[in-house]
Amino acid sequence: MTAPSQDIRREKIKTFIWWAMWQKDVPGFFKACDRSQKVNKSTGKRHRNMIKIQEPSRPLKIVHMDWVTGLPPGGDASYNSCIEEEYRSSQPPECHH
Repeated sequence: MTAPSQDIRREKIKTFIWWAMWQKDVPGFFKACDRSQKVNKSTGKRHRNMIKIQEPSRPLKIVHMDWVTGLPPGGDASYNSCIEEEYRSSQPPECHH
């Protein structure tokens, strides 16, 4: 049995590449892939749940996110990663005189 994420990745892979034994080779690739292992809950990095932000009053033009990993463990749960977010609205801020 495969993890659901592997099945999803297989579906995405088959739209880009193909070779005779690809379905047999792909599970070994996921086991050897550092990035795939980091997203695995049992072997991956520890992180908190996302924090809910206030819903914007107008559409956002730019949303920028950076996932920072490899930090020294901190806090009660020894978190070692964080996400940094920046939001910009589609209109300039209003100026009041």
